[in-house]
Amino acid sequence: MQSGVSPADAPTQADDLEISILMPCLNEAETLRACIEEALGAISACGVAGEVVIADNGSTDGSQDIAIDAGARVVPVSKRGYGNALIGGINNAKGTYVMMGDADGSYDFGELSRFLERLREGADLVMGCRLSKGGGHIEPGAMPWKHRWIGNPILSGMGKVFFRSPVDDFHCGLRAFRREAILGLNLRCAGMEFASEMCVKSVVSGLKIEQVPITLRPDGRSRPPHLNSWRDGWRHLKFLLLFSPKWLFFYPGMLMFSVGLIGFGALATGPLKIGGISFDTNTMLLCATSMIMGFQAIFFAMFTQAFAIHNGLLKPDSRIQKFLDGSPVEWGVIAGGFLFLVGAAMFVFAFLKWQRVDFGPLSYADSLRVVIPAVTAMAIGVQTFFCGFVFGTFGLTEGRQTK
Repeated sequence: MQSGVSPADAPTQADDLEISILMPCLNEAETLRACIEEALGAISACGVAGEVVIADNGSTDGSQDIAIDAGARVVPVSKRGYGNALIGGINNAKGTYVMMGDADGSYDFGELSRFLERLREGADLVMGCRLSKGGGHIEPGAMPWKHRWIGNPILSGMGKVFFRSPVDDFHCGLRAFRREAILGLNLRCAGMEFASEMCVKSVVSGLKIEQVPITLRPDGRSRPPHLNSWRDGWRHLKFLLLFSPKWLFFYPGMLMFSVGLIGFGALATGPLKIGGISFDTNTMLLCATSMIMGFQAIFFAMFTQAFAIHNGLLKPDSRIQKFLDGSPVEWGVIAGGFLFLVGAAMFVFAFLKWQRVDFGPLSYADSLRVVIPAVTAMAIGVQTFFCGFVFGTFGLTEGRQTK
């Protein structure tokens, strides 16, 4: 993984141009020249000062010479990966705006004008949309069915739900942006998930995002694409989940804890019969386990959220900051200690019941109806106790005095 796109990494631009058209390249000799000529033609047609930048990721088929001969500027990027190539290209681009697109002939760089118009009107990121719902068009054979009907709709839908993104086509490779705005996002994903990272961080950072319809053409290569559907799809999904602790941890945790608590309460006083099905201590044990797992997931959500905010990955949240400033260690010790003592007291109660029968056999249903809540209270109490100290470490790293 590279250090990321950041202002500190970017060279000083003494001869700023209005637009840089950036293409990542790894052995694209078959299609590269046509793409460069199309991009240069678009720049000329728009009447703007611009350049074509080829971020070469270690081509061995002569792509570098083809690019130079066609009138492009080549930026060598040694670290492999789609994201790394684009990071290197963005850092070295000279344009106020950057338009990026693949060098395989699938995107029409002649559509530059509509992107440039939105950027000049104040947009920070302008996404192309290949899908019909956004006015786009996919030519026959241009996109595999599993991408068109499964992967892209699901991942783009998750982006809308998780981050309230206005983008219909999360993974469109043809997009344009104000260079300084994207430099400020500190993008650092090395692979194909770079496309998701740019969209997510743009939304989280409050950048102005718009989209324009585009046409996707079949690529002109005779070899298979670099994209691996399942591997890269998983990397996109993993990034979206890791960047959304509420959906990864909090909501599932709340569901598990709530369902467990309801079932736990319903069985606390005795067996429950619904229709012809009886529920007793075995179900109670399952509900207790659900509560413990749910509580742990909720803690993971809070910790991940606090960690991401603390490291500048997510925007500050006043509720999280108030919690961190409000003596989390003391609250953890008090609440955790109380729950642990409640559980211990229930164990004592169970022990005394056993003593009354001279430590002889007990009804499993009666004894477990006390022991299971005792174990649950103690387990959640211990978790709460240590969670408080985990959150207390944020105060240490920020140099705040412990209260």
